[in-house]
Amino acid sequence: MESTLAAAVRPMNGGDGLYSYTKNSNYQRKAIDASKELIHEAISEKLDIEILSSSSIFKLADLGCSVGPNTFFSVQNIIDAVELKCQIQEKAIKLPEFLVFFSDQTLNDFNQLFQSLPPERPYFASGLPGSFHSRLFPSAFLHFVHSSYALHFLSGFPKEMEDKSSPAWNQGRINHSNASDEVVRCYEAQYSKDLENFLDARAQELVDGGLMGFIIPGRSHRTPHSQVFSNNVIELIGSCLVDMANKV
Repeated sequence: MESTLAAAVRPMNGGDGLYSYTKNSNYQRKAIDASKELIHEAISEKLDIEILSSSSIFKLADLGCSVGPNTFFSVQNIIDAVELKCQIQEKAIKLPEFLVFFSDQTLNDFNQLFQSLPPERPYFASGLPGSFHSRLFPSAFLHFVHSSYALHFLSGFPKEMEDKSSPAWNQGRINHSNASDEVVRCYEAQYSKDLENFLDARAQELVDGGLMGFIIPGRSHRTPHSQVFSNNVIELIGSCLVDMANKV
């Protein structure tokens, strides 16, 4: 197993084949559709109108964009909401031009992403490879940051869990469901560190009055990890991978 955190990170499957993320992301699309009204409400009530009247370019980023098409739906939802906010102001505000940064890991299939861009889109598009756990943009640069079904991924594998003599050794499994308390605490500590790094970076990159909107899968604190549907799915996948590895 690779020992560095960065080496453990992998992007979604590229291309548009049978097993690509493009063809297997309907579940994530439903979450984007479900959050549409929340995004519109947040922009309507909380986006500082001053940043719309003081800038001719509205810059937004979708972090963890993968290869589409979900990222295009997310971006369009945000732009629609900003345009509506401009139109309903008592004092007319000229619509800004929109510049969208599609950002993901360096190994992401950006070719597939840009080949599938909507031909009739109301924005300029740019790609930015890199980890969102560190700085990606200049200070006070972005007006809106969005991320959907990406922030729950860790920056890498917790080092304590690589030591077979450690109480946090997870016996080669890929998930914390049904794991010991030590394993769960290890994952929690890594996620806490990752999220802190993410938010620290975005705090520097957002303009005053800007917004962030995230879609993150979660669970009720009363629901054990072992009873979460997604955990059960990953547990099944993990057991299949172990069986495959044992046959090699």
